[in-house]
Amino acid sequence: MLKKIHLLCALVLLLPALALAQFKKPVDVIPTDAGDVSITFLGHASLMLEWNGKVIHVDPWSTQADYASLPKADLVLVTHEHRDHLDTAAIEAIRKDGTVLCASLKASAPLSGARVLKNGEGGDFLGIRVNAVPAYNRVHMRSGSEPYHPRGVGNGYVLHFGSTRIYIAGDTEDIPEMAGIVGVDVAFLPVNMPYTMSIDMLVQAAGLLQPKVMYPYHTGDTNMDTVQARLAGLPGVETRIRPMK
Repeated sequence: MLKKIHLLCALVLLLPALALAQFKKPVDVIPTDAGDVSITFLGHASLMLEWNGKVIHVDPWSTQADYASLPKADLVLVTHEHRDHLDTAAIEAIRKDGTVLCASLKASAPLSGARVLKNGEGGDFLGIRVNAVPAYNRVHMRSGSEPYHPRGVGNGYVLHFGSTRIYIAGDTEDIPEMAGIVGVDVAFLPVNMPYTMSIDMLVQAAGLLQPKVMYPYHTGDTNMDTVQARLAGLPGVETRIRPMK
């Protein structure tokens, strides 16, 4: 009986470690003059950033992680209303008292207490400056002339950590407004036909932004070897491939 009790206790102690291993995701650390930013690549368009004890979740989606096991959010950013970006169950799993929730106007509808940010608007949250920027399709259409992501509806976000700027583009193509997003240190750019960018558009967008580090995300079935090869010759831009299908 005593051996069984010891075995049961050992299993109970191991459960958190087993759960952590099951949901282990790649993590990169971005140094800034205001403290390191740790970025966990949860998958698709879902990211978790940690900075100075604060946790920021971007477009949480339950298919990408067990959100009940992840750190609670101090700040949640939702780019737009599509189900792979707006998942109320995932948001509720990471929400706590005091969580700040920012979303585009259309995405804010099912989210109680959400702060609406439209293109061109911004705010300071938890010591982080957040700017909402345009994200839309100019070429790819559902049918006729209806874009997958209409202009003025969804957001990308620029997050300021001290003097370091991290741009999370949302669902967009290589739109002209990217030329006005200056000083980007890290960029997350989607490449997933036909909903976001083609590889050609991705190369064009990276050239416009000139980030020091560029992560393709929301990649779908895009051939990432081709992406890496096409971006290898872009001067000053380091492309990092992480699993973000």
